[in-house]
Amino acid sequence: MISSQKGCQLAASCSRMVATRLRNAFPSAAATTLANKVVETPMIFQTTRRGYKGNAGDAMDKLSAEEVALLKIAQPKAEEIFRNHTALPVDDVETRRKRLIYRAKQRGWLEVDLLLGTWASENVANLNSDELDQFEAFVNMETIDIYNVITLRLDVPEEMKRNGQSVAEKIQEWARSSPLGKADPDMYKAVKTEHKLI
Repeated sequence: MISSQKGCQLAASCSRMVATRLRNAFPSAAATTLANKVVETPMIFQTTRRGYKGNAGDAMDKLSAEEVALLKIAQPKAEEIFRNHTALPVDDVETRRKRLIYRAKQRGWLEVDLLLGTWASENVANLNSDELDQFEAFVNMETIDIYNVITLRLDVPEEMKRNGQSVAEKIQEWARSSPLGKADPDMYKAVKTEHKLI
């Protein structure tokens, strides 16, 4: 670390060097005057230590009385909007079906989006309440686990089995016979277009 005295000496040396180059490059009187000013006012290096104050409360914003009054009006409205956006209607089966189809299509893995999303588009509209619960439990699994179950790398979890009649087992059976696993680009594009995945 450079001490302040060494820093000032370095600054003065740099200033003299800049002044000499100015005089050599521009021999006019204006350039000479500028070069003299550079030497007279050398740059000063300051070392500043900055520290993290943590949760000291120094950065807390103070609200004015007018802002507090506005906040009292806005806060209940904001909370109501938040509740409406996050509350899932329990009795509205159609909304639940649409959300499950959307979640099946938006997993983040193209393969899972295609397989699970296609199955959901074709079948979720016909599921009864118990089957919707089963499908929701399946969709709530991790994406890698869904992929492994659909592609038969893993067996259906024990708690989801229903003697071959569970939703997860039906999805596995559908995946066995589905043409989506075959490398046919035209079929792939047609299925994605049909189910609004592209």
